[in-house]
Parts: sequence; structure tokens; C-alpha cells
Amino acid sequence: MLKIIHFTVNGKKVELAVDERESLLDTLRNRLDLTSVKKGCEVGECGACTVLVDGEAIDSCIYLAMWADGKSVMTVEGLKGENGELSPIQRAFIEEAAVQCGFCTPGIIMSAVEIVGSGKRYTKDELRKLISGHLCRCTGYENILKAVERAVEETYLATHK
Repeated sequence: MLKIIHFTVNGKKVELAVDERESLLDTLRNRLDLTSVKKGCEVGECGACTVLVDGEAIDSCIYLAMWADGKSVMTVEGLKGENGELSPIQRAFIEEAAVQCGFCTPGIIMSAVEIVGSGKRYTKDELRKLISGHLCRCTGYENILKAVERAVEETYLATHK
């Protein structure tokens, strides 16, 4: 059964007819060509498909597209600036060499956006726990953790002058 949904994706209003069984992952990746959203485990375990829905990081593989009706969805494509510049979080990942194959990176970056958006400071152990829902087979997570830590600290300092 099809349902018409209206939602905002990366700041743009979208209207789509979706099958009530269609995942948000499939909608974003296959129908809206937002290829930063990766299909990994399809059971909410690896974090490769993480996007923000109304500012909250979710696994889009286990989130139905129809649940996004009336909501705001953000993917990595929505992070770029007006002139295509990278976000501070993306720059932190590059500067800390936190990217290898890149498959898991968009999902981790989206979780980092939620973490940074909290406006809080975190210990390394707290950050490790906050990103623990992401599976990365290429890194030892140390540079990823450093990148998230750097983004949190830089944002905190910039907003608490």
C-alpha cells in the first residue's frame, strides 16, 4: 500500500509516494540519490545508514520512510556549506586522518553532528560509548574518536567564548 509523505531532506521539501514497508534508507539512497547513506547490515547494528531525523541520529535501515512524514531528515549531503565547503566535523575527520575506506564515515559523521549539537563536553570514554553503535572494519577507532573529540571541543569553545 502506498502512502504520500511530506518531509524535509537536507533543507528541501519533498513529497513522495512510499510503500508502507519501505525503509528510509531505501528512500534516501535509491529514490533521492543520497548515496552517503550506506546499506550495511540492514538490522540496525552497524551504523552505516545513520541519518538525523529531527536532530536525532537514527539507523535509517530500520526506520520506515512513512515515519518521516512531517519531519526533517539530514544526511551528509546536507552538511556542506553554501559554497560547497566542508562542515567543521568533516574537516576534523580529514585533519585527524579518521577516514580509510569511507564506508562507515558518513554514518559516524552524522552521529557526531548529534553529539556536537548537544553543546556538551564529553570525556573520551563518554565519546567512545556514544559512537559505539558504529562498526568500522578499517580503523582502530582511535582517529575517529580523536576527530569527534576535536569537533566537540572546537564547537564548544566557539560557542562558549
